[in-house]
Amino acid sequence: MRVRRKRHLEMILSRLALPPKPRLQWEEYPLDPKSAAQMVYIAGWVNDDIIGRRVVDLGCGSGILAISASLFGAEEVVGVDIDGEAVKVARMNADKVGVRVEFVIGDIECVRGLFDTTLMNPPFGSWRRGADIKFLKKALEISKVIYSLHKRSISVREFLKHKIMELGGRITNIYEIDIMLPRIFKFHQKKRYLVKADLYRILKVKSEN
Repeated sequence: MRVRRKRHLEMILSRLALPPKPRLQWEEYPLDPKSAAQMVYIAGWVNDDIIGRRVVDLGCGSGILAISASLFGAEEVVGVDIDGEAVKVARMNADKVGVRVEFVIGDIECVRGLFDTTLMNPPFGSWRRGADIKFLKKALEISKVIYSLHKRSISVREFLKHKIMELGGRITNIYEIDIMLPRIFKFHQKKRYLVKADLYRILKVKSEN
């Protein structure tokens, strides 16, 4: 199955299950179907970085981005997450919608090889300082182009602009995406929370050596 319409992709993603026990220390905040479909549509349709590409989803959680990439026509997709329960759900989700994705349980440092595109919704670094930078560093090591979600603010944009350059990347675009977060932790009081995020498209800068 190949999906090209954003609304169709969103409808399929709405059938996916969430991890049963998200971990706050890993900042396991899931993407809703609308924001995931928007992210993959930008990567796959606007910029042609999905169709026929090798794609990796770092910190895949329940697999929504990895599955989206496969539905959109990626040649090969790998998803990796340290949470074994989340990966179990991701595998069931892939089976449910009939796509092939290789899911791996482990820290992102276990990923080897080269990919065309990285898709990721990394920790924002609110609970573990520097967690987002760890993901960006790994993504730039293994892929040519990265799509990464981060908290939307002027200070974060300025920080990431310089940090990504230090890591050997170049920001080509920033797209604003609103994430609708469900009530998943005990301290959440509302049924849904709106999280304003930025989607960064980053190119790996070729070394002159």
